Amino acid sequence: MEIVFLDSHALNPGDLSWAPIEEFGNLTTYDRTSPQEIVARAKDAEVILTNKVHFGEEEFSQLPKLRLILEAATGFDNIDIQAAKAHGVVVCNVPAYSTLAVAQHAMALLLEVCNQVGHYTRAIAQPHDGSQRETPSYWAESPDFCCWDNPVVELTGKRIAIVGWGNIGSKLAELLLPLEAEVVAVTRKPQEVLPKGVKKVSLEEAFATSFAVSLHIPLSADKKGFVNAELLEKSRRGLILVNTARGGLVNDQDVADALRSGQLSAYCTDVMSQEPPQADHPLLHAPHVFITPHVAWATADARQRIIDIMTSNFRSFLNGEPQNVVNK
Repeated sequence: MEIVFLDSHALNPGDLSWAPIEEFGNLTTYDRTSPQEIVARAKDAEVILTNKVHFGEEEFSQLPKLRLILEAATGFDNIDIQAAKAHGVVVCNVPAYSTLAVAQHAMALLLEVCNQVGHYTRAIAQPHDGSQRETPSYWAESPDFCCWDNPVVELTGKRIAIVGWGNIGSKLAELLLPLEAEVVAVTRKPQEVLPKGVKKVSLEEAFATSFAVSLHIPLSADKKGFVNAELLEKSRRGLILVNTARGGLVNDQDVADALRSGQLSAYCTDVMSQEPPQADHPLLHAPHVFITPHVAWATADARQRIIDIMTSNFRSFLNGEPQNVVNK
């Protein structure tokens, strides 16, 4: 069986083993694949592994041997699942592999705004490149035992709204509750299934009344750019917005404008609408932005879980009982 992984580098730059997948057939891996290279590289494949390579009607129509796509992620918006179904291709994703890793990262971004760890370490420590400061750190010049120019903030008693009560959103709530934050949820799930102390609220109430809002929903057509000027104008002034879900959930220019006006006090994100972003992306030049380069998912433990779950998906497909199918 011919198996092709078209964009393997991000998942496994060399620190993990492909042996579990190789047991099923001849595996060919490519670090990255451009749109123009997809068909040539995948023309003989019965099984394709991918993370971000786009598959639509054009690609499926030229890959008659293809039977299975193993999406190396939870999100599958890079695949036209209706086109896949029309061509008899099963698409399986990898759910819940990075639940704690991404929740931890969302918490880290929020705490970075509240505790200003990066700001203070940069102000005090020597540059990492080994060069010397032209002037001493501002703590060394302080007349007091402590000094601060950016305030630090406790989460105790602060309302934190979680938009989307899936695996990651609910795990973030578990991390927040011991800090005695007031956690509210925007979800279609009934109040009865939410943990004790977590109140269900509307999206508008969440943005209007919360200290911070954290996004944990998939990117769908009706949610594209839903965090826009209209919603932000109704939000509590000084709101912190955290996004570890999908960059396309926010209108980039509207968020940048809200940061400049002070309507948002910070935007913390691990995802962008275009990845990598162009140098002139509006959020790269906005104030009070905390951006990490889509690394929340990338712990070694989480990446190994992806390989393990894809292996299980592969085996289940071969046994005639496919699991984690997203285009039934």
